[in-house]
Amino acid sequence: MKILTVIIFEVCFLSWSIAMYFDLGEQEEKCIIEEIPEDTLVTGYFLLEHWDANKPANTPHLGMTVKIRDPNHEILMLKRYGKYGKFTFTSHASGQHFLCMQSNSTRFSVFAGERLRVHLDVQMGEHSIDPSAVKAKDTVKTMEYSLQHLIDQMNYIARQQDYQREREETFREISEQTNWSVLWWAIIQTAILLSVGFWQIKRLKDFLIEKKLV
Repeated sequence: MKILTVIIFEVCFLSWSIAMYFDLGEQEEKCIIEEIPEDTLVTGYFLLEHWDANKPANTPHLGMTVKIRDPNHEILMLKRYGKYGKFTFTSHASGQHFLCMQSNSTRFSVFAGERLRVHLDVQMGEHSIDPSAVKAKDTVKTMEYSLQHLIDQMNYIARQQDYQREREETFREISEQTNWSVLWWAIIQTAILLSVGFWQIKRLKDFLIEKKLV
């Protein structure tokens, strides 16, 4: 049963590998930046394997450390997994979140120095439907979970809209401040040029008067 579960899990990743995969070296950490609204559930699935397809698939020493940091670079989650797994976290603030992954390899492991391939699928704002509801014969219960799934999707879309609105307001404020700064800098430059011009004219006039040329 355990072997069958692993096979099903790896087959599921065949479709996810089309979406995103990247290479990872021994003890190397790579981070992915995701723009995530506040109070959003994020679920990630990953599979770690050899970059070389000819390598044996049965490698119990493969492992992954997942570290999540918020926009303030505070650690939201830090956990060690095997070669495949699922991680979840909820964002506490809107902004760029860093999803960092590092292999758990050591110099004594059988794959030390090898290049690894990481398949990753990240889903945001999705409500996981209870598997028992799918198999339930009670139509009301099934509809209840489906309705909850739709509500969570709507809430996620609403948070995304609020987050984009906040970013738009921030961008507009920065643009207005930049425009005012450019305007004031142009005014200051013009004032300096006029002052230098008047000063040069006055000095030239004083020189001509002193030499009795005018």
